[in-house]
Amino acid sequence: MDGMSLFRDDGIVLRTQKLGEADRIITLLTRGHGRVRAVARGVRRTKSKFGARLEPFSHVDVQFFARGSELIGRGLPLCTQSETIAPYGGGIVTDYSRYTAGTAMLETAERFTDHEGEPAVQQYLLLVGGLRTLARGEHASNLVLDAFLLRSLAVNGYAPTFGDCARCGMPGPNRFFSVASGGSVCVDCRVPGSVVPSPQTLMLLGALLTGDWETADAAEARHVREGSGLVSAYLHWHLERGLRSLRYVEK
Repeated sequence: MDGMSLFRDDGIVLRTQKLGEADRIITLLTRGHGRVRAVARGVRRTKSKFGARLEPFSHVDVQFFARGSELIGRGLPLCTQSETIAPYGGGIVTDYSRYTAGTAMLETAERFTDHEGEPAVQQYLLLVGGLRTLARGEHASNLVLDAFLLRSLAVNGYAPTFGDCARCGMPGPNRFFSVASGGSVCVDCRVPGSVVPSPQTLMLLGALLTGDWETADAAEARHVREGSGLVSAYLHWHLERGLRSLRYVEK
């Protein structure tokens, strides 16, 4: 078949859409090609084992069949083969808090990869690690989600500061927090709309950003709730609109 090319990559299934009577459009975040949409034929048939591997949260090795020499080009490529690397969905979909947190993680990854075919390796690795941690139940689901959101912001150039002043660099801790300013701000740099979170909340968020799980796991529920509110507001500001799935996340 002249003008056709085969591609292979591994990725996380972000979402699926029905197409016709038996097909689906599968959206994946892949290691080598970033976000990819592909058609998987016949996967909605009852006896299709292929379709069972292409469900959201699945970490898969996939083969694509595309027109031309590029995976992303004329029309959607076909997903012709899939092998499971890790079925993270099995440890996620049976628990409501894990499921809602995981759904928000998938939506975040898709929102931060606007352009199909552009590699986003750091975002991909963050998602794989986040889903693995979530599926194993190693930490509270909302803490895993907030850690993932903060690190996604960081790898996309929007890292907040929770100590030194985001505007003048004054060493922390600083009392005020401004979403628009980029995080913690000192008394001289505070702007209208700044809030005064508890020092423990800022310590928690700093721990989630850096991977200090001993500190994060020991946080009180009130500080976790306050921290989740700040993370949500910060994410909303930089994405310019909120995540639909966040409204369902247990706080």
